[in-house]
Amino acid sequence: MSEIRLAAESRTEFGKGAARRARRAGFVPGVVYGHGHAPVHLNLPGHDLMMALKTPNALLVVPIDGKDEYVLPKAVQREAIKRSIEHVDLLLVKRGEKVTVEVPVHTEGELAAGGNLLEHVLNALPVEAEATHLPEAVTVSVEGLEAGASVLAKDITLPAGVALAVDADAVVLQVIGAQAAEPAADEAAEGTEA
Repeated sequence: MSEIRLAAESRTEFGKGAARRARRAGFVPGVVYGHGHAPVHLNLPGHDLMMALKTPNALLVVPIDGKDEYVLPKAVQREAIKRSIEHVDLLLVKRGEKVTVEVPVHTEGELAAGGNLLEHVLNALPVEAEATHLPEAVTVSVEGLEAGASVLAKDITLPAGVALAVDADAVVLQVIGAQAAEPAADEAAEGTEA
């Protein structure tokens, strides 16, 4: 995964009024914490941050005290209606450090014929990986799976250096057979008269 560089500014004003002024100017208030450091308050460019967060587990590079630091988005608060980013919490990480993140599960292939349905028990798979080498997603082949089949976490092929952070026997996907429709009440009544 590539790193995304953001030009952040140190934030000295706090409170609702300061946050609203920052948002009107096109910035998103944020805080960086982790590794025992005191929290660092930043204003991040709103559009650049929104584009960066479209990538799951985006590794961001922000300037803190004149030095570029790696951070991962920990919590993103969005406005309820417009869905614009209101605030972001960022976790400070170091090169080579192992972190636990949730990686989206994508599927490929077609299920066996017969109207079967694929249920995603886990939409995202918890994994542990080096902070600078996080996978964007894992892909699982469901080609030819029949009703009753399931894919366990241990069945998923992970990239090198990535380990499961969930029970190996946890069900990630399962195939459900098509349900037969119950006969309508009129049809059932006709069947008893004959």
